Amino acid sequence: MAATIKVELVSPDRILASLEAEKVMLPGAGGDFTAMAGHVPIATSLSPGAIRIVNGSDVQEYLVAGGFAEVSGTEISILAEFASLREEATPEMFQSSLDAAEKSMDGLEKDELAEATRRFSNLKMMVETLGRAA
Repeated sequence: MAATIKVELVSPDRILASLEAEKVMLPGAGGDFTAMAGHVPIATSLSPGAIRIVNGSDVQEYLVAGGFAEVSGTEISILAEFASLREEATPEMFQSSLDAAEKSMDGLEKDELAEATRRFSNLKMMVETLGRAA
């Protein structure tokens, strides 16, 4: 049996997951990465995207609008701005995050505008993908 790591995924309104996993794939701000037991400690912001929690053949997928993750060798704490189980997600669920991301681009300097534009593009692509999947 593979080593496991404790995972907690929390959104502002509820705890979405609290379980043991062999690995967790996260949409980090610097790029996607996988965390497993024994992972070097890291704290990162999350980009809009998918979190996959894998334990053997059990795979749970959640969509997040952004947030933060803290990884240690024994646990992963994920604080999502907004999150939903993939199979329950709809474009409308992420529309307010998309609207806020678009509004946040007003008046930004070049470097900040580039990051805000990337975040907006990621959210827009996720919402469009959800619309096509429906």
